[in-house]
Parts: sequence; structure tokens; C-alpha cells
Amino acid sequence: MSIQLFNSLSREKEAFIPLEEGKVKMYVCGPTVYNYIHIGNARPVIVYDTVRRHLEYRGYDVTYVSNFTDVDDKLIKAANELGEEVPQIAERFIHAYFEDTKALGCEEADIHPRVMDHMPQIIEFIEALIEKGFAYESQGDVYYRTRKFEGYGKLSHQSVDELKIGARIETGDKKEDELDFALWKAAKPNEIFWESPWGKGRPGWHIECSVMAREHLGDTIDIHAGGQDLTFPHHENEIAQSEALTGKTFARYWMHNGYINIDNEKMSKSLNNFVLVNDILKELDPQVLRFFMLSVHYRHPINYSRELVEDARAGLDRLRTAYSNLKHRLRASADLGDHSDIWLSKIEEIKNEFVDTMDDDFNTANAISKVFDLSRLSNTYLMEKQTSTNVIQAFIQTFDELVAVLGVPFKQEEELLDAEVEALLQERIEARKNRDFARADEIRDLFKEKNIILEDTAQGTRWKRG
Repeated sequence: MSIQLFNSLSREKEAFIPLEEGKVKMYVCGPTVYNYIHIGNARPVIVYDTVRRHLEYRGYDVTYVSNFTDVDDKLIKAANELGEEVPQIAERFIHAYFEDTKALGCEEADIHPRVMDHMPQIIEFIEALIEKGFAYESQGDVYYRTRKFEGYGKLSHQSVDELKIGARIETGDKKEDELDFALWKAAKPNEIFWESPWGKGRPGWHIECSVMAREHLGDTIDIHAGGQDLTFPHHENEIAQSEALTGKTFARYWMHNGYINIDNEKMSKSLNNFVLVNDILKELDPQVLRFFMLSVHYRHPINYSRELVEDARAGLDRLRTAYSNLKHRLRASADLGDHSDIWLSKIEEIKNEFVDTMDDDFNTANAISKVFDLSRLSNTYLMEKQTSTNVIQAFIQTFDELVAVLGVPFKQEEELLDAEVEALLQERIEARKNRDFARADEIRDLFKEKNIILEDTAQGTRWKRG
């Protein structure tokens, strides 16, 4: 089965066939770095990191590009309020972005282009659009002639006459038409600026992604992705700019993730319910937040609440416990030969179902259910009087493969705990033997603080997460 993905352009599920066999060029719109990322920003980062992981798991060589908008009205406002320079603000929150997304298990893009590093290319792109008649200068601004591009509205599935003026599209006497949008903005007092053929100024929002995608991935890319809110006007305008310039298809597949609601209300500034990831991670295991985000299909809206996040934590803990039990039993298992065949077949079946589910428009919600199937099967197997080493190793290896695609690896967690917990556990045993009860109690309290439960068994003391 080939990978099928829902293409926002056609509004249909399509077979994914990249331009170049075995290679994928993927561009994901990144954040405007004027503050810490909020939970709405985190969803596309997690979703498309998972898409990338699955594509690589399926053997594709993925070139993944995700930009930073490091010059923008919001950055200028923040700089003026804080008495800092725009580049200083941007650098601080780019660093914070990497800290937060790394904690969420997201790998860095192959390329993280920044707007400020692409001014010559942006100016050159705009000049070419003017030469082709798709853009015009007006009092130091440059605007795109929206109605001149015949395909305008094909992504948002609206005709030009039906379109309303979207976010960041300004109106005024400078424009030939109210639907025209800014490619270049003349500098205002106390604003950061660059020299251009039209005077001092800075780029409009939409032009940056067209330029950076072309610069790093070429005229046509395989997948362009971002949040649902970017469909119009941002992505619509990207298509108009890029295809007017090159005469080629800009992106062959468009992916958009759904909105996030907070306690059943849409996240918005007016409701003051923006939740910063930096704040969440002070109280919540970042793997739990990622697991929660993947528990709903990426195209559907997701509701963030403490109750639902707690459900995700409990579910992830069940999987971790199943994995831990396999690791523990591995020490006491033996090679039982043919006894293992039926179990190995069942494991392989679940693995194939997981892959088929992810191949079907990256359905992480159903894929997680397959990991729970694997967990239940492993728990059933461990009830056997005798267990086989190769079966347990197959369970462990399959767990490792599947949760690595989802970005919640148990293996890494166990290695971290081995380094910290196993040594402390042995120290506690020795302390009790030596009647050093104060030290033993200190270690016990530390385990309690880390939510680690000790269990005394016939094979010795074991630990697990609470």
C-alpha cells in the first residue's frame, strides 16, 4: 500500500508520489519569534515531525525545511516595548523554540531559514514579479495584483469575487484593488529596515515563505504544510506569488492541521486563553503532551483540558509499564524454539497494521490504538508459564520501532532511568544492609519525588513509574 494523504488543494485523499523517487522535499511554515510558542504553535511542529518520521521510516530521504519569521509587526512592537533590537528579540525566542520543541521530541529541521538572511533573494523575487506585471510599486510599498493571477483562490476554494480581505491584508489608497497584498512595506519611523529599489523598508509576510522555499527546495516542492489558519491568506498568497514567477506548480501536496480548543473554547487573544508550551512543560512530562497531541487525527480539532491530558498520561504510562515488564522478563526468559512462531506472527501482524494506518493520511490516533494492541498482546504473553527470548525481543523491538515513529521512545527513557535509578536503587540496598537508614530514606524520598514506585518481588526489588 502506498502512502495516501489528504491534499487540501484537491480536498481529496491522494496517493503520495514525490517528484523524485525516494526523496521528499517538505516545507513547514514556522513561528513568528516574538514570544514563547503556545500550544497552537506546538501542534504543527509535533504533527509534521511525526509525518517526517513516518516518511523516513518508510524509506524516504526527506529534506525538511521550516522557517523562522524574524522580522514582523509583532517583533517590531515587542522590540519597542522592551527597548531592544528586533534581531535580539528574535534570537532569544528562536533559542527558546529549540528548547521547547526538543523537549517535545521534535527533531530540528534540516534547514531553519530566517527572513533576515534572505533579503537579497526577497528583493530579487519582488523585482521579477514587477517585471512580469504581477506587482507594482506605490509610495514606497510594493503590492501583488491578486486578480491578475488566474488561479487565485484554488487552495481555499473561493473565487476572487467571494473572497474577504484576510488577516494581514491591508486596505488603503495606495492599492489598485482591495484584494492586492503587500510584498514590500515602506519603513515607518523607528522600524527596522533594509535598502531596496523602492526605498527603505521590509518584506510583507507572505513573500518570505515563497522565497525561502524556492531558495532551499527549488521551484516545486512535494509537501507544503502548516496550520489550518494559514490556508487563507498566507498559503493562497504563496501560491500566487510563486506560480506567477516560475510558471510551475509551487507545491504538489498541501497539508493543514486542525485548530486547538482550550476547555472547549477556541484559543484566541480575545479570550486570553493562550497556553504557552514553556509553562506547560514546567508541570507536565513533555512526552505526555506529544502523546496527547497525536491522540487525535491531525486534520481534526483537538480540545486541550487537564482531564484529557491526564487520560493521555495514564495511557502512556500503561504502555511504558508493558514495555518495562518485557524488559524485566527478558532476563528470565529462555530460547524455546518453535514455540515462538505463533506469537511472532501476531506481533508482525500488529506492526503491519500500524504501518497501514500511518500510510492512511498519517492517522496517529489509530496508530496509537495499534500500539495498545501490542501492549495487550505482550501482557497476555507474559502470563505464559515459559517465555521465549526471541519473542520478548520481538515485542521490544516492535515497541521501539512504532513509538519512535510517534516520537515517544521508551528506550531513551529507560536508558536515562538506568543511569539514574539503578545506581540509586543499588545504593539504597547497600545502605539498608549497612543500617544507614538515613541515606536509604533519602533515596526513598527521591524516588517518591520522581514518581518512581519500588516493588519487592521474588527476583528482587523492581521499580516503575507511578
